[in-house]
Amino acid sequence: MEELAKEAGIPVRTVRFYRERGLISPPRREGRIAWYDDHHLARLRTIAGLLERGHTLTGIADLARTFESGRDVAEVLGLGEPSEETPVRVTPEQLADYFEGEVTPENLAAALDLGYLATDGDEIVHISRRLLEVSAELVREGVPLATVFAAGRRVREHADALAELFVSVLEAHSDEDARGNAPEPPQLRPLARAVVDAELSMALDRRLRREDTDRPPRKPAS
Repeated sequence: MEELAKEAGIPVRTVRFYRERGLISPPRREGRIAWYDDHHLARLRTIAGLLERGHTLTGIADLARTFESGRDVAEVLGLGEPSEETPVRVTPEQLADYFEGEVTPENLAAALDLGYLATDGDEIVHISRRLLEVSAELVREGVPLATVFAAGRRVREHADALAELFVSVLEAHSDEDARGNAPEPPQLRPLARAVVDAELSMALDRRLRREDTDRPPRKPAS
């Protein structure tokens, strides 16, 4: 414990206090010797980083329990990584910086449930760099992270329906292989993206025009 405390740059009594609070896991014991490893050191540094960002020890303990209950990255990604989205590894401190004041156990649980976040040993993996950056931008624009996740659930429902539509349409007109499996048409993704992007753009035009029409006219200045 003394060696661990020295490496982490904190007093031994602090390490002991974290042990008692369950913030770090028990050491591996060999007789009367307690062995700490890099996992314990990484956890101590994470605690220090989150404390600097205003989190309380109780909040950090809640965050740790939430992460430990989440799915690992292999389970989220399935048999292979997404073909187009790029997963990105982040530390708990970096996650706190992305979503300042919004990293709560409730929001983490929602992100884990959606599959946006997964764990890989001691590391956190966000399933999509694009989603991470867009979510952070929405929060910077004043949208609560809980609202971003609620919207994400609705978007996913529509996206799943659109994917089913495009796959069904193209598979119906694609040749099957000898085993009866229709390979992914090479034009599937670019065509689907182009249609959805154009239709969404026109839908936003219609929505914004309707908003302008519904807005009462300004009174002339006297």
